[in-house]
Amino acid sequence: MSKSVRISEEFHEFVKAHKRENETMEETLRRLIGGPQPEDVAGILSSETAMTMRDRLENKHETDAEEKHKLRERFE
Repeated sequence: MSKSVRISEEFHEFVKAHKRENETMEETLRRLIGGPQPEDVAGILSSETAMTMRDRLENKHETDAEEKHKLRERFE
């Protein structure tokens, strides 16, 4: 199921400018806003799915932190 959302031309161009080559507009918006978070959809998803999402996000944050640390070390 999908829904339509009205946005201004200006915002559409902003999202389009940040869209990666093999990414849909929805994927771009999700990446830009960082959502949805597991707690935002907890009443919609099963507990197992919400836990899986939470675990994946935590792993992603850890990986991002490691990558930032490595990058900082390269410039020291």
